[in-house]
Amino acid sequence: MCAAAQQMPDNSGMNALNIAEYMQTLGLQAKTASAQMAKASSAIKSKALLALARLLRAQTQALQADNAKDLERAVAAGLSVPMVDRLRLTPKVLETCALGCEQLAAMSDVIGEVSGLKQMPSGIRVGQMRVPLGVFGMIYESRPNVTIEAASLSIKSGNACILRGGSEAIESNKALAKLVAQALAEAGLPANAVQLVETTDREAVGQLITMPAYVDVIIPRGGKGLIERISRDAKVPVIKHLDGNCHTYVDDPCDLAMAVKVVENAKTQKYSPCNATESLLVARSVAADFLPAMGEVLAAKGVE
Repeated sequence: MCAAAQQMPDNSGMNALNIAEYMQTLGLQAKTASAQMAKASSAIKSKALLALARLLRAQTQALQADNAKDLERAVAAGLSVPMVDRLRLTPKVLETCALGCEQLAAMSDVIGEVSGLKQMPSGIRVGQMRVPLGVFGMIYESRPNVTIEAASLSIKSGNACILRGGSEAIESNKALAKLVAQALAEAGLPANAVQLVETTDREAVGQLITMPAYVDVIIPRGGKGLIERISRDAKVPVIKHLDGNCHTYVDDPCDLAMAVKVVENAKTQKYSPCNATESLLVARSVAADFLPAMGEVLAAKGVE
């Protein structure tokens, strides 16, 4: 991590001025790093992603130790079982993160890709080229694996980013961010290209979303309240979503046995993710056959 982040004191020693200075430092470092990231070759970015995958596997046990601190605090605070589950960094979750980094490294690099090229009457050719955004800020809740998802996408797309995770995952996020910085440095890229806000004070969010000199876009990932607040107060563009409905649709005709398995998986494979099925929509003509069979499966698993 950057020196400023490493020296960040506990929240008890912070005030609004300290946080403003800290966020300005992160912003300046991100802006500087973004210029280098935009010029990085595909091979160098892939090197960083592969290094991150390797580090995630090598440090699984240490990461789980840091994660345990967050889990213990979450249970003591009375967080719901699904919320605690979202915090958990199991070996399977970390392996999924590592595989994601490797998959990104293997994908073609779209930066510099030109499309829609047309020759104008004057003789000049005009088209669209994919270029990095610059610096994005991401504000998210609960899941520490988002730190790796955001960091790896930022690296692949040649951007710099400032990440602000939820306070409930602070120890896990700090540990993961250190590995990202190490991977970037190994590849010869600026370690400050991915920075984590290491204070849980909400004032840091207020600063992050009002720094147009350093931040090009804000991406909030969380509940409706968070996104409404960011949209209302931000002074930089926001990529947002509000309400959603994850639904499964059973059509006619369909393989009823397969449909039951698909819905069972969509709802019960894991209850805590925000992409678990919330609504089930069934074609009227197959409802009489499908719903009793589906109801029996879901009832057996305690789904209300």
